[in-house]
Amino acid sequence: MKTSLFKYVNASWEEHSFGATCNCNIVDLILCYGSKNQLAASGIYDLLRQKFTEAEIVLCSTAGEIFHTTVLSDSLTVVAIEFKTTLIQTSAINIKSCINSYEAGKRLIEHFSKDDLKYVLVLSDGTLVNGSELVKGLTDVTSNKVLITGGLAGDNFDFKSTLVGLNEQPTAGTIVAIGFYGNNLIVNHGSLGGWDMFGPERIITKSIDNILYEIDNKNALDLYKRYLGPDVDNLPSSALLYPLAVMTSEYGHPIVRTILDINEQQKTMTFAGDVPQGSKVRLMKANLDKLTMASQIASDFATNHHQINPDFALLISCVGRRLVLGSRIEEEVETAFEAMGKNTLLAGFYSYGEISPLNGAVKCELQNQTMTITTFYELP
Repeated sequence: MKTSLFKYVNASWEEHSFGATCNCNIVDLILCYGSKNQLAASGIYDLLRQKFTEAEIVLCSTAGEIFHTTVLSDSLTVVAIEFKTTLIQTSAINIKSCINSYEAGKRLIEHFSKDDLKYVLVLSDGTLVNGSELVKGLTDVTSNKVLITGGLAGDNFDFKSTLVGLNEQPTAGTIVAIGFYGNNLIVNHGSLGGWDMFGPERIITKSIDNILYEIDNKNALDLYKRYLGPDVDNLPSSALLYPLAVMTSEYGHPIVRTILDINEQQKTMTFAGDVPQGSKVRLMKANLDKLTMASQIASDFATNHHQINPDFALLISCVGRRLVLGSRIEEEVETAFEAMGKNTLLAGFYSYGEISPLNGAVKCELQNQTMTITTFYELP
């Protein structure tokens, strides 16, 4: 397995010195991450196809790009992967052609042959798709017997629309899955948040899927605003600073949920995933040291506690972490690099939601506010 890392700057390609040098004409997979403005530019897919003539090309808009140990904004970052024996299969669907996000997940995963299916990477629209329902559709087909990781596309801090594409110009509403086949590919994962809960435990008394109406029989948006103080004027982006921890009987641990949008007229909040009625919730706030430590712990799990030395690590971190860490954002990426032994090429993006089991778990879930790491190693 060879992995190269490029960025497109001033109408020319720059290759990162850390990666292996791939033959662009026989590369198997291209993962292209960039700002929505970059991906919306006319001819962006043609630009990639001209350089990587035979590859499956996947494009995804972001809230920031991870270029090895550097975090970029408004860039075009490309991961080129060339396998020895591993085979891949791709599938794409648009949420506008589906009844709901659950059906989209089922239809997407049913496209794949299950024989020797090792792993599935999912990159989804981040504003039109209910991430938790998408994951339920995916896992109901696989019965959690196939590892699934990935993330929801981003739109910087704007939360207006996102773009994803497979072998064509990226569009809003698209969801892409990549299936990896063969016994020579070793894939591991790690995912952890590092946020602190605070305030009283409350009950969701009215919600529909990922739309929240009431907590403790009171309007949820009004209650939430009381905690934001001066940050209330910067909603919805300031809500990234105070996610909700949701506790249900379905999960043995709290699930973090991030607000994607608010509706002042209807007094509702829309989350990246479901907030089930009857769930217990608590507010969360950032602990900068714990956020960075979470990156180290996720790296430990993703390397099977250093039992493997990965060829490549895909990092998908939450836009909320980027907002909170600010000028310290590269610390979580550098921490991951150091925890892996400084031998692994890193790339990825900042997302509106992460798809992965938590550390040590089997069941795939939609995560928010985590650093999620997927590592790849192909046997010689």
